[in-house]
Order: sequence, then C-alpha cells, then structure tokens
Amino acid sequence: MPIINRIADFHAEMTAWRQDIHAHPELCYEEHRTSEIVATKLAEWGIEVHRGLGATGVVGVLRSGSGGRAIGLRADMDALPMPEETGLPYASTVPGKMHACGHDGHTTMLLGAAKYLAETRNFDGTVVFIFQPAEEGGAGARRMLEDGLLDRFPFDTVYGVHNASNLPLGEAAVVAGPVLAAADGVTIHVRGRGGHAARPHIGIDPVLVGAQIVVNLQALVARRVDPLDSAVLSLCQFHAGTASNVIPDTAEIRGTVRTLKAETRAEMERLITQIATGVGAMHDAEVTVTYRRGYPPTVNHANEAERAAKAVGQVLGGDRVIRNRPPAMGAEDFAYFLLERPGCFVHLGQRDGERGKSPAHTTTYDFNDDLLPIGASFFSRLVEQELPRG
Repeated sequence: MPIINRIADFHAEMTAWRQDIHAHPELCYEEHRTSEIVATKLAEWGIEVHRGLGATGVVGVLRSGSGGRAIGLRADMDALPMPEETGLPYASTVPGKMHACGHDGHTTMLLGAAKYLAETRNFDGTVVFIFQPAEEGGAGARRMLEDGLLDRFPFDTVYGVHNASNLPLGEAAVVAGPVLAAADGVTIHVRGRGGHAARPHIGIDPVLVGAQIVVNLQALVARRVDPLDSAVLSLCQFHAGTASNVIPDTAEIRGTVRTLKAETRAEMERLITQIATGVGAMHDAEVTVTYRRGYPPTVNHANEAERAAKAVGQVLGGDRVIRNRPPAMGAEDFAYFLLERPGCFVHLGQRDGERGKSPAHTTTYDFNDDLLPIGASFFSRLVEQELPRG
C-alpha cells in the first residue's frame, strides 16, 4: 500500500501516542489530558491552536499559500464507560473506562496528518483540524457548532473517518447517501395500581401492561414499516417491582429507535406513542411516552464521497475502495457536521487475522495500530488533492 513515506517514518511514534491515549481513557467532556496532548503537539508543529470549543474540544488551523478554500478534518477523542479485558500492556489504567471504539486511533491518525502537513505544507488554502469531545452520546459535534466553530474557523467541506473491524486492513468503504442511522431514545412509563399478588383483580398490574406493550411494539417494524425501508426498535430495559408477592404501582420500559429516513423517524415516534397508550387504555393504566431525538442520520454528500474515494484510492488502490455498501444502524454525531457542510464519513478496515477483529464497544476491542499510517496518509492526500498548489 502506498502509504506516504514520511508518515511511515513516524509510524512507531504514532503508535506510542495512540497507546498512551488508550491507557488513559477519558469520558464525554472529561478529555482534559487528551486535549492537552493534542494541543501541545499541534503547537510544537507550528499549528495555530484553539482550545475550549465544545468544552474540551481543540481546533488546529494550518494555512499555506494564498488559497481561499478551507477543508475540515475531524477526529473524536472520548472513551466509553466500560471495563477493558484485553490484557494488553497498554490497557486502560482507569477502572470502568475504556477506549472501546477506536477514538484513540482516530485522534492519532489526525495528529499524524497534522504533523506531516505542517512539515510539507504541500497545499494552498487552510486546513481546520477538529479534535472533538463527547461523540459517545454527548453530541460533542453539535456543541462545537453551537460554540461557533464555523463562524470562527469556516471551512467549505468536512471529512471524518472511523475504523471498521468488519473490513480487512487495506480496504475502505466510501458510500454516498445514508451510511449510519438516526439514534433516538424512548421511555415508556406505566402507572397502574399496586396491591397484594394474591388479589390481582383489585389492582391494575403495570407488569402485565408493560409486557403487552413490549410484545405489540415488536410487531411495529415487521408490520408498519415499509420492507424496503430500515428501522430498528430495541426495548432493552424493563424495570418494575421490589418483591415477588407485591404487584407494583409502576413499570418503566426503555429502548432505542434507529431509522434512516426523516419520515420513518417521525412515523416511529407517532406509532410507538399510539400503541403504548392504546394498550394502557385497554387496561385502565396510565401510560406516558417520552421520545428523545438523538443523533440524526449520517448522510454523505455524493460529490464529497467521490472526492474521498479518490483520495483513499491513492493510498489503498482504487480496487480496495468499496463504493456500494448497505448503511449500518449505528449512529455518529459527525452527522451534525454533514448537516452544515458537504462532506463524507469514511470507514477504514482494520481486521488483520486476529488483530483488530473484535467489534467496537466490546471489552476485548483494540485498535489496530497498522491502520494509523493509512488513516494519516488518507487525510494528507485528501488535503493535497482538495487544496492543490498552483
């Protein structure tokens, strides 16, 4: 693979950065150590540094030549609240926190590109390096935008990457249109009338009502959503009661809803509310539904997907770039950037035999460090391609 030679030269250095960040994971809006590492390195390389966007976010600005165009490159920095069970020498040193999604790798790849571009400056325009906090549920991208990211550091297009353990190392997926789903949350609260378990006819059993709500909602996707569309409804929590011989007063159900289209998203919200309250009415129970809109769908722009595919093809070879791949029902807050500017979110394969094959968000996940120079080379080639020197 034609990785940029200069980036290959500091592969070991990037690996050390990544493994250090991995050993010291920080959760949403707690990325103080990671942000300090990022800001310090950017400053060492002569890149203009701005701290504090989105609380713990860092923005680096690098200018070269007199070109007026600007490109945004984004990496996420936060970890997950879960234990690590890899047994690696650089495993998490913080109990209950782990880089289980590869954000340590994403941060390092963008740092590698920043180092290379600061050395070579083989472009004409401005690069905005966006090191974002709180991707894992904290909507750090939205908060950076609300803090004036685009007003202070305007860019014309924006690109991001994510590692993919379901793709082999040396392959990439670059697809126009929806690539990831919207992620919403739903809470259903059932209020019945509790009492002795031996006299259920006197009360209103919220467990029974809740169970029927769950069963009826599981038919929603199969019978109310177009089979050619995509939707996921997973009810993952059911809480009720404190004793085996007491009918409780209340029950609570929580779950997640994933959709790709705005109209499907709205219809799922309407139908979940209609079905849950309807079941409650059948049993004289009071049912309230709280539907929380989360990240929007991640939708790549067609032209920018072509541009990203061309750049990653320079690194991996055009035949290693997958252009037609079904969307996944996971979610990404990079979607907020794509609502504001045209851009593309690229998936880079990291599976290499046993290395890099554990799925993200598992206790045995580990980022494959052989992906670091690939990602850094992609970002760098993209900048040189999109901001060419005359």
